Amino acid sequence: MEFKKCERCGCFFLSESTVCENCNPKDTFEMSRLKNYLEGENYSNSINSISVDTGISVKNLNRYLENKEFSKLSSKLNIGTNVDINL
Repeated sequence: MEFKKCERCGCFFLSESTVCENCNPKDTFEMSRLKNYLEGENYSNSINSISVDTGISVKNLNRYLENKEFSKLSSKLNIGTNVDINL
């Protein structure tokens, strides 16, 4: 295991994951929400609009879209014109 900084909250932890034990359920819930949103036929192709529609931050959306589960969908989205804000 490695000593890492949680990509979601910034706390330090030991794990193979990219998020801490406290943030993992939140990530799982938001990824499920994003998947359900994208399965609909009338979703937006703008990451900012998806953020507003789902309540998921742009920062977290960018992380989720790097996940191989969403890789095919990210090519359809208009993510190149949005600013990636790292907080």
